[in-house]
Amino acid sequence: MAEKGKIRVIITNKQKTVKIPTGIRMLVRRCCNAVLQLEKFQGPAEISVTFTDNAGIKELNKQYRDKDIETDVLSFPMGENGVYDTDMETGAQILGDVVISMEKARDQANIYGHSLQREVGYLTAHSVLHLLGYDHIENLERVRMREKEELVMEQLGLPASSSYIVDEND
Repeated sequence: MAEKGKIRVIITNKQKTVKIPTGIRMLVRRCCNAVLQLEKFQGPAEISVTFTDNAGIKELNKQYRDKDIETDVLSFPMGENGVYDTDMETGAQILGDVVISMEKARDQANIYGHSLQREVGYLTAHSVLHLLGYDHIENLERVRMREKEELVMEQLGLPASSSYIVDEND
């Protein structure tokens, strides 16, 4: 049985476009843990994180969201209204899958003028919040999500750079 509160993060790299920097897997695990702690998630959990390239994420986006365009991150929540499937072997609640385009993450890190680590951490936090049921269709929810993402980034020592400005109309 999984330990109380134990978070299992399964990370798979399915791309060769961007070299995965040392420590990025640990950062992703720390990020998942930080979000679940922030949200006071109870009990053992399992999250799957896959690194892909633009072609891979574009294919998934078309298949599952009917959008024929690459995006930075996709979330595939396994739960509904806080109820998740349980891994019978471990007792862990299966929260879902996170897919990150490392190509897009690299490009966005360059655009925003921060590290690839910060971008991957941010995308992970954003996506795990989606797995927990958050959305950003409405303005207030978008602001709430952004606050939580930034709180997690600060906890991990990756605060937004001063040049990073959030456009009110974004």
